[in-house]
Amino acid sequence: MATELQMSPQLEQIHGEIKDNFRALSNGFQRLDNIKDSNRQSKQLEELTGKMRECKRLIKEFDREIKDEENKNPPELNKQFNDEKQSMIKELNSYVALRKTFLNSLGNKRVELFDMGAGGSEPIAEENVQMASAMSNQELIGAGVKTMDETDQVIERSKKVVEQTIEVGTQTAVTLKGQTEQMGRIMNELDTIQFSIKKASQLVKEIGRQVATDKCIMLFLFLIVCGVIAIIVVKIVNPNNKDIRDIPGLAPPAPSRRLLYLRDPEHFA
Repeated sequence: MATELQMSPQLEQIHGEIKDNFRALSNGFQRLDNIKDSNRQSKQLEELTGKMRECKRLIKEFDREIKDEENKNPPELNKQFNDEKQSMIKELNSYVALRKTFLNSLGNKRVELFDMGAGGSEPIAEENVQMASAMSNQELIGAGVKTMDETDQVIERSKKVVEQTIEVGTQTAVTLKGQTEQMGRIMNELDTIQFSIKKASQLVKEIGRQVATDKCIMLFLFLIVCGVIAIIVVKIVNPNNKDIRDIPGLAPPAPSRRLLYLRDPEHFA
């Protein structure tokens, strides 16, 4: 059926790679029947498992290419592509079942997850296989003891790391506490300095107000003295000026010299 399909170059390449992997799987499982050594069988199964993973990836790419070209192709061709995809998925499932049969025949303890997708129509999840090698009881006990010793060593190292972390945390806490106390003392000193500056500013303002008041008083007294002196000078120069009142306590000047000058001149003869 695949040879009758008209595929794009990309689809042809993917389809050819899938068929090559299927042929390799078929030949691999045929050779597996002739292998008697369990170790060689396990190694061969791992190689075949890798081939099945590659097939699963290629089938997903094939499906994406089909969906990308779905609008370009006629419905009949799209149906043929989907049928081919389903055929490849069934062939891959048959190899998965064959692999499980060989795993059970080997007698190894395996826990595997091989999710083939929703409804078993398409592989979507990666295979996760955990294997345990065939060991004797003595070997298993030795391996378990060794693992326990390594675990104890890891625990001891973890304890040391935790103790060192606690010690560093304690030292850091002490250092931070000392720095906090020092910062508290510095803040108190700064508050004291700020208070002193405020008091000094208030004192300077008070002194300034007092000096200004004293200057005003001195200026006022100086003006009064100048006024009194000016009045006295005016009175002496012009004693008949009635516009200026007499200063209390200061007698007007006596006009005796002028009165004598106005008398009869004969009296002096």
